[in-house]
Amino acid sequence: MARLSGLQRDVLSLYRKCLRAIRTKPTESRSNFKRYARAEFQKHISVSKKDFNTIEYLLRKGHRQLEMYASPGIRNIR
Repeated sequence: MARLSGLQRDVLSLYRKCLRAIRTKPTESRSNFKRYARAEFQKHISVSKKDFNTIEYLLRKGHRQLEMYASPGIRNIR
């Protein structure tokens, strides 16, 4: 298996954090959160590995969204 770059590891780390945060949500809404997280990552799958500025921007945006959706007050997402 090829070694991952730092940004690739950061993206995978963010995805893992999202999945961990989903486990704290009510059972009946977890599938909605998983679907949303997966869709957000899939939406940007075509971004080039060499487009560092875009990847860094998306990582920052993803961390902000994770922080917002991980709060206990958010119980479901559509």
